[in-house]
This record gives sequence, C-alpha cells and structure tokens, in this order.
Amino acid sequence: MERIEHRACFGGWQDVYEHASESLGCTMRFAVYLPPQAEGGKLPVLYWLSGLTCTEQNFITKAGAQRYAAEHGVILVAPDTSPRGEAVADAEGYDLGKGAGFYVDATQAPWSAHYRMYDYIVHELPALVEAHFPVTDARAISGHSMGGHGALTIALKNPGRYRSVSAFSPIVAPSQVPWGEKAFGAYLGTDRESWKQYDAVELVRGASERLPLLVDQGDADEFLQTQLKPELLQAAADAVGHPLTLRLQPGYDHSYYFIASFIGEHIAHHAKALNA
Repeated sequence: MERIEHRACFGGWQDVYEHASESLGCTMRFAVYLPPQAEGGKLPVLYWLSGLTCTEQNFITKAGAQRYAAEHGVILVAPDTSPRGEAVADAEGYDLGKGAGFYVDATQAPWSAHYRMYDYIVHELPALVEAHFPVTDARAISGHSMGGHGALTIALKNPGRYRSVSAFSPIVAPSQVPWGEKAFGAYLGTDRESWKQYDAVELVRGASERLPLLVDQGDADEFLQTQLKPELLQAAADAVGHPLTLRLQPGYDHSYYFIASFIGEHIAHHAKALNA
C-alpha cells in the first residue's frame, strides 16, 4: 500500500492510498480523512460510497465532509467506485463498466473477472483500513445515488456490521429502473431472482436487523421519477415496520451541492450512533 496524496485539512490529514486489490485483481485507490483526534487514539469510521462516473476524488473535494468529521472525531474512508486498469472490462456509456461497479459481485463474463465491489467494500477494504489506521470496530456507511444503493444494501445484508446507515438520492430499487436493469443484467445475468440480493426494497422486506435508514432526496432531482423512486422504499419499510426517515428536500437536485448542504447532518447522525 502506498500513500499518493497527503494534504492538511481542518487540523487533520486528507490522504489517498493505492494498493493491489486481491478481490478485484487490479490496483485500487481509496481516500482516508484522519481528523486531528486520530493522533490521540482510535476513532470510529464512516465509509462513503460514491455514484456513477465517480472516483475517490469526488467526495473528498466536493462534499465538505472533513469539517464535520473533525468536529465529531470520525475517520472517513471513500473508495473508488469500480475496478480500474487496462485489463478490466469496460463498456460504452457512463452506466456500465468502469465507474459503474454498482457494489455487486458480478457472476457473468467478462465482468466476473474483476467486478467484485461488494466483496471489496464489505471485506477487503475494512480489513485493510483496520490493519493500517487508528480505527475502532465501530463502522457506519453512507453514499450517493449508486453509492446510496450500495450503502443501503450492504448495511441490510450485513446485520451487526454497521452501527448506522444513510444515503443521498439512492437507487432504492435497481431491479425496477433502467440503471439497475442494465447493470444487473450485465453483471448478474438474466435471472431476476438473483438481482434481489442487491435491491434495498427487496432486502428491507426480510431484514433481520431493524437498523434505522436515513435517506435524503431532492425533489428537483432530474432522476427522481425514472431512476430513484424513493416511494418504493417507503412502502416496503412501512409494510414491515422497518424504521426509515425519508426527507424530501425542496429545490435540491442530484448534485454535490445537495450533498454538501446536508452532509453535516448525516455525519452528526452517524457520530451519535458510532459513539453510543
């Protein structure tokens, strides 16, 4: 593992690391923000999953999250969104291939050779972080759009692993919208039953842990009606009594302006659970 960026930020350090990923079979990058409290001992960690087309850079340069992480004493970890490299399969368009890993473990060729983002986020990356950084075993997870889908499904599939979960503009029902149908069809094949294991609406119906879900969604989001459909998650949660706070924020779109406006509230939400 090699540190390739090191920048002072709100009394701490915003770093980026590069390492050889066993899960993905390629070189990967992830960002780590160490708040000033990290010099004095171990801290809880919040994992952030970004959306389509993003790398580890989008969140650390646009969200303004470091300020709040420093206030609350939380380490931030933001990985890339897909495997990278010349040997990694890709496709035309922004919604399949590099930059569009969808946080699943692909089963179909050629994607299955490298696209194992679920395994990377759940197992390999936390093991690496916990071995090399001053983190406790208190974890939280959040994300945006495709990453919001990833955060919700990973938390729902791994009871007891995360103390809190939140999402901005998540793709809550990828099995029912064009982005998800395209990605899941390629990565997982044509058997739609296999898609349900990565669909938050399906997972919440059978969740064994009642981990509260916090979701923020802009009502001026250009993808609201066609790709995101948060009302489907609300209906599924209501049907089984799963705690969900779904906040429809007037005037906000799908951009990082939206994330930056509410990331402080999300980090405070996670810090409360992480330090409980």
